[in-house]
Amino acid sequence: MRVAFLTAGGLAPCLSASIAYLIQEYAKLNHTVEFFGYKNGYKGLLLGQKISIPNIAEHADVLASYGGSPIGNSRVKLTNVDDCIKNGYVDKNQIPLEVASQQLKKDNIDILHTIGGDDTNTAAGDLVDYLKEHNYKLTVVGLPKTVDNDVYPIQQTLGSSTASTQGALFFNNIVNENTTSSRQLIIHEIMGRNCGWLTAATAYEYRKIINNKKFIPEILIDKQKWDVHAIYVPEKEINFDTECARLNQIMDIHDCVNIFLSEGAGLNTIINEMKLNNEKIKYDAFGHVRLDEINPGNWFAKNFKDRLNSDKVLVQKSGYFSRSAAPNSYDIDLIKKTAKMAVKVALLNKSGVIGIDEDNNNEMQCIEFNRIKGGKPFDISLDWFKQLLKNINQE
Repeated sequence: MRVAFLTAGGLAPCLSASIAYLIQEYAKLNHTVEFFGYKNGYKGLLLGQKISIPNIAEHADVLASYGGSPIGNSRVKLTNVDDCIKNGYVDKNQIPLEVASQQLKKDNIDILHTIGGDDTNTAAGDLVDYLKEHNYKLTVVGLPKTVDNDVYPIQQTLGSSTASTQGALFFNNIVNENTTSSRQLIIHEIMGRNCGWLTAATAYEYRKIINNKKFIPEILIDKQKWDVHAIYVPEKEINFDTECARLNQIMDIHDCVNIFLSEGAGLNTIINEMKLNNEKIKYDAFGHVRLDEINPGNWFAKNFKDRLNSDKVLVQKSGYFSRSAAPNSYDIDLIKKTAKMAVKVALLNKSGVIGIDEDNNNEMQCIEFNRIKGGKPFDISLDWFKQLLKNINQE
């Protein structure tokens, strides 16, 4: 039996661990499996670039202790023919889905595991459908990763828990920059295109850290100065005037303001302003705005600076720090459970994505590819989030 792995999209703290524990599960059941990895996601599949992976079951924990992916990632959409041609992944007049399918046939792959977000796994669904139409029997079982935790109908994506704790750790250092200036504004920009879950969870985890720290208010090491003062997510409208009035009071008292900002918050306003200024807006192969070039944090910094009479503004992004980490114990446990079911399902020749299914009593199941969709919003009505806002006196 020949099993291949493919990791795609942005990094998340689960890719290496997913490969490690999938191999470990196969080794428990079948010692004759050959493992392969397509380099750099769908790009490697289209170009026929793969590596042979030894059975590293005995060293699974070592591989799982690394962030990133040993076989590399890329953002390639198989149904975006023009983009695939432009980047040289296929020749003119070639169909990427057909090229990918022919490569899997040539390599005699029996099972393909795609480890990625909604784009990766919807692409896997397209591949399954194409192969079925052309009478090639291939089992594709996806594992859902994304730091945003924004995939329907999955309750918790792999790596998102780690990203929140790592983002909190990142800010636990950055917050000390509030001692470098009077009236210091710090904006902690956190990943999350359409979903504020990661921003909210990062703020929640950071407040757990400071709630366990000792402070010395007599020499201005005051908990209020180190606290989160505002949390902005795409799902909650920001009343800019109200917030400026509230944050000015905090700035006057504590000489600093700390904002946790989801990169998708206020995005439509920013894009509309860029269009009015005839600025070029770049998109990726999936049609998503390239947020790393939009810089939402800088936009908020510019608009808050004068209104808060800030002497210094610092914008810091925790995204790359958080997403490249090795998984925490919670994610390790979730990855192991997911890998175990993924192998079980794959050996039954059933295709789909393994995840905690919100539509089926939050049970881990093999979810059909056509039910996988991105853009799931964060539920701001959750009790823990409402309490979080109440604790920082934000309406």
